[in-house]
Amino acid sequence: MTPRDISVAAIQSQLFWEDKEANLHMFGEKIRAISEPLDLLVLPEMFSTGFSMNPKKLAEQTDGPTLAWMQKQAANLDAVVTGSFIAEENGKYFNRLLWVRPDGTFTHYDKRHLFRMAGEEKIYTAGEKKIIVDLHGWKVCPLVCYDLRFPVWSRNRWTNTEEGLVADYDLLIYVANWPERRVKAWNTLLMARAMENVSFVIGVNRIGNDGNNIFHSGDSALLDFKGDSLKNAVISRDEIISEKLSYQLLMEYRKSFPAGMDADAFSI
Repeated sequence: MTPRDISVAAIQSQLFWEDKEANLHMFGEKIRAISEPLDLLVLPEMFSTGFSMNPKKLAEQTDGPTLAWMQKQAANLDAVVTGSFIAEENGKYFNRLLWVRPDGTFTHYDKRHLFRMAGEEKIYTAGEKKIIVDLHGWKVCPLVCYDLRFPVWSRNRWTNTEEGLVADYDLLIYVANWPERRVKAWNTLLMARAMENVSFVIGVNRIGNDGNNIFHSGDSALLDFKGDSLKNAVISRDEIISEKLSYQLLMEYRKSFPAGMDADAFSI
């Protein structure tokens, strides 16, 4: 049976610097205002704190209050909620994305590429593996911010089967705190990742100044498998963007343009 269409939404928002309570309250208010049925809601990178290098103050265990809050939101929406936060495990800190389902179960992904220009690699521990999660028959690959610059890590893999060409994933997600001064790279690479992987892409970014006075313009976007824009958030505006994604259109395009058949084999 062909997977059904899915409704996805992303919240582009300012963040309160290193203030979990304020951020969770703010996002809770935005989520309560959503009236349309959803299958997936995407929040920015470190949505509860901003992109902070102060994990000693802000980190929590994976099963802490941020997870509990996400479980509550997912149950109320009857949708998956995803975004990253600052996690501590065995004395190490992680920029950890949680994929939280309506039934409360969850999967996590630890950011692989740590942003050395901010010293992230000196404070946080890099993840070692990607995850592919299921969403109503869709295969989804969630990644974090700086991962966007590394096409090998983001790369789709293709298998030629009797039923046709099968990809590792159908939807690629990037949650981010991506500064406005490098927004050309953000916009360009989101399109590139969609085109080269023949996949829908969601890119969710924050807006406003952070605690280091670094400005973020947002530029959150939902793109199709050809790199064309489905929805773009208004620059520097708090906004929720949403769209229904068609699995049938994706499969038809992959069949008509089977570039994956010529993809290079590799391992990482």
